[in-house]
Amino acid sequence: MHSFDILVVGGGHAGCEAAAVAARMGARTALVSFDLSAIGAMSCNPAIGGLGKGHLVREVDAFDGLIGRAADAAAIHYRMLNRSKGSAVWGPRIQADRRLFKAAIQRMIAEQDNLTSIEGEAAELILAGGAVRGLVLADGTRIEARAVILCTGTFLGGTLFRGEERIVGGRIGEASAQRLAAQLREAVLPMARLKTGTPPRLDGRTIAWSRLEEQPSDADGWTMSPLTPDRANPQLFCAITRTNPRSHDVIRENLHRSPLFTGAIDARGPRYCPSIEDKIHRFADRDGHQVFLEPEGLDTPLIYPNGISTSLPAEVQLAMLRTMEGLERVEMAVPGYAVEYDHIDPRALHPTLELRAIPGLHCAGQINGTTGYEEAAAQGLIAGLHAAACVVSRETPALDRANSYMAVMVDDLTLHGVSEPYRMLTARAEYRLRLRANNAASRLTPLAIAAGCVGEERRERFERREADRGDWTAALERQVPAADLAGSGLPVREHGRHALREWLRFGGVELRDLAAWLPAGLDPASELAAEMAEDAAYAPYLARQDAEIRDLRASEAVGLGPRFAFAEVPGLSREMVERLEAAKPATLSAAGRIPGITPAALAALLVHARRAAQAA
Repeated sequence: MHSFDILVVGGGHAGCEAAAVAARMGARTALVSFDLSAIGAMSCNPAIGGLGKGHLVREVDAFDGLIGRAADAAAIHYRMLNRSKGSAVWGPRIQADRRLFKAAIQRMIAEQDNLTSIEGEAAELILAGGAVRGLVLADGTRIEARAVILCTGTFLGGTLFRGEERIVGGRIGEASAQRLAAQLREAVLPMARLKTGTPPRLDGRTIAWSRLEEQPSDADGWTMSPLTPDRANPQLFCAITRTNPRSHDVIRENLHRSPLFTGAIDARGPRYCPSIEDKIHRFADRDGHQVFLEPEGLDTPLIYPNGISTSLPAEVQLAMLRTMEGLERVEMAVPGYAVEYDHIDPRALHPTLELRAIPGLHCAGQINGTTGYEEAAAQGLIAGLHAAACVVSRETPALDRANSYMAVMVDDLTLHGVSEPYRMLTARAEYRLRLRANNAASRLTPLAIAAGCVGEERRERFERREADRGDWTAALERQVPAADLAGSGLPVREHGRHALREWLRFGGVELRDLAAWLPAGLDPASELAAEMAEDAAYAPYLARQDAEIRDLRASEAVGLGPRFAFAEVPGLSREMVERLEAAKPATLSAAGRIPGITPAALAALLVHARRAAQAA
């Protein structure tokens, strides 16, 4: 029998990050996948990042994860979304070459010490004494492990739908894990079905590009990972077209053939990325919906039409496409389809993403009710961190809602559960000014170094960066009279004097305007300089949040424990007890984030928790 410390099931974004971080921390890790050649495949949109999602990519990268570096290795189009707003809600996003992205992930997995890849279907969990002890593969091979991380994506009980067609599988042309899904259902875990979908793929040689609005790649040279010095690939443009009343007529006339409307699919899909059928049904007053035509690679003519996910019959999809500007003669290379799959209610998980009912079994990605590569990668990192920390006897990093979007997501999932696929949005975070995409390394890399999951290259770069931070801190303390700034043409009143960092709070004053007062050798255009300038500009607002964060962390210190008797707390209504029992918050702070739990209820919980602690 083979033996490892940790087994990771699934070679998607969650599985790769989970396996890689566990191996980086010194755990003997195996990654089990149906098809090793498909590890790192981008199953839907060939893009990484976006609003909220880009923050997750940068945070995973700060822990020396894979997704940011792979995104840069494959990027053929860079675009910073939301630039018209404050940088706290900017969304770094890249369009990737599918082949290059998969190759980058596979290269990093192959080069990772302590990591073995195993081809096969994870058919059954080995359980002993109620805890997980390994896996049995479909060919009968038994593999022992101290922990198993399920990163099954849409492959757990997956079924594909396209019009009247039904195909068992997790992705077109690939099987799904039916035996494992059955075992989990038999374990009486809280499970349900969710739905996602993908649009048709188009032959770009049959698109009239000259008639469409082009969207070029950003020219300012930023990258997803600070370890990427320069952009590696030629940059391509995307284009924009729209649906129109004729498109909508084609869809309406065929809704009776869509599995979403026939009842064949009754699972909920993602609210923020609905199918085109949903859009036409829910927004009947709209005369058009924007469609982004995104290239899938440098050496392929395939185009991804972002915005028209569909499960209509193939011939209906083609008829709809040919009603749009520039697509009148388009050829469809692969029709779109919907996928329905099993997921576990994430309220059944600890914040470590370990199942409460089965010690040693962790879950990450779409199995937890999320959607998106970025959400999956972040969960994989969290699950791998915690599983490996148990094996190698390390402290896990102290992540919370005040220092990471990753913790915001895990907290949302494990406290509230999901009724539809969860997608990260900047609006979900209370402390957005602190959680900017451009300061992820400053926030999290020290925690990652302490957890032992950062390689030498990133550690050395971070240490150099922190030395530069000291130089910048000293430079920004320099006092400069207002008259000097006004004399250089800056819009300030000609009296008083302030430190340079304070001048950055004045409208119309930017760091590049202060270059004359900075020491030689400090580059105002550097990534660290931009981060520190924003910290200075936001300083009054950040100071106001400090008290809130102190309260948050004080409440986090009041533990409730897995067997806290909510029903015995005086003053709690039956509804409150039910909500608390379902969520099983680990701390008083977490209890306060459950809808319907009042300040009075929190006070009662605090009193009961203190009495229980004294009695113990």
